[in-house]
Amino acid sequence: MGFDVVGVGASCIDQVCRLPVFPEAGGPRAKVRMQEQTRTCGGQIATALATCASLGLHAAYLGVIGEDDDGRRIRGELESRGIDLGHVELSRAATATATILLDATGDRIVLWHRDPALSYPPARLPAGVIAASRVLHVDDVDVPAAIEAARIAQAHGIPVTCDIDHVTPGTRELLQLVSHPVFAETVPSQLTGVTDPAHALRALRRMHPGRLVVTVGERGAIALEGDTLLAAPGFPVTVVDSTGAGDVFRGGYIYGIVHGWSLERQLWFANAAAAVSCTKAGAMGGVPTLAEVEDLLARRS
Repeated sequence: MGFDVVGVGASCIDQVCRLPVFPEAGGPRAKVRMQEQTRTCGGQIATALATCASLGLHAAYLGVIGEDDDGRRIRGELESRGIDLGHVELSRAATATATILLDATGDRIVLWHRDPALSYPPARLPAGVIAASRVLHVDDVDVPAAIEAARIAQAHGIPVTCDIDHVTPGTRELLQLVSHPVFAETVPSQLTGVTDPAHALRALRRMHPGRLVVTVGERGAIALEGDTLLAAPGFPVTVVDSTGAGDVFRGGYIYGIVHGWSLERQLWFANAAAAVSCTKAGAMGGVPTLAEVEDLLARRS
C-alpha cells in the first residue's frame, strides 16, 4: 500500500529559549535572562509530516537520524504520530539541533547545526516508495537527496511540494523538479531581485510554469496560478510560539492537494492550520488536529 505523502529531509531537536526581549550585541541588552527553556522535536520535513498525520494522512519519512538520545526521541515522537520510519537510516553523527530564541511577541531567531553525515544518500532512496505515494515533500536542507527524490516522483507523475526557506547552489535545479513550490517570504526576492513578494512571484514565472506559493507570516500566503494572483489573509490569533508555523502550513497545503481542493481552499486551510500552531508551544507541539483547523475556519466564515 502506498502513502499519501512521503517526506525527504530534515528532522531535529529544537532547544527553545523564551526571552523578554532579543539581546543586542554590545548594548545594554547584551545579556538577557531566559524566562523558560524547553527541548522539543522539530525539523522542516518532520513537522510537516506530523501535521499531515494529525490531519489523517498516511505519511512516511525518509531521512537520516542520529543513534543518540536525541535521535531516539525524534524516532519515538514520529512513531507515536503514526509516521512510517521503515526507510529511515541511522547515523553515528549527532542528531541535528536548532536553538530558537523567542521574544514576548512570539517572533523568533533560529540558530541551527546539522552534520553533513545526516544527509540521505541519493542512491539509497527507495524509488518504489516514492513512486507509490500521492505527494512527495522535500526541503532545501538535504538538497542532493531532495533533487533525486523529486526526479523519481516527476518520472512517475507524482506531485512534488517543497519547503524552500533559503537559496543554495542547488535551489534552481530543485525548483525545476518541484510541481508545487512553496517559498518562505524572502526567497522569491532572493531569486529574482524583486522586493515585493507578489511581484517577485510574477518574476519567478520565467523560471517555473506552475503554481507558485509564498508564505508571508501573519499576513497569510500569496499564490500565482497562471497569470492570476491570489492573496489569502492569515488568521488573527494570540501568538505563543511561531516555531514550525511554515512547516504546518505546508502540511495543510499537502492535505488540500491529496483531497483535490481548489487553490483558494488549500490556502485558507493551510493558513488556518499555521495559525492554530502559533497558539501552542513548539514545532511538533503546535501541530493542530483536523477539528482545530475546521473550528478556526468556521469561526472566520
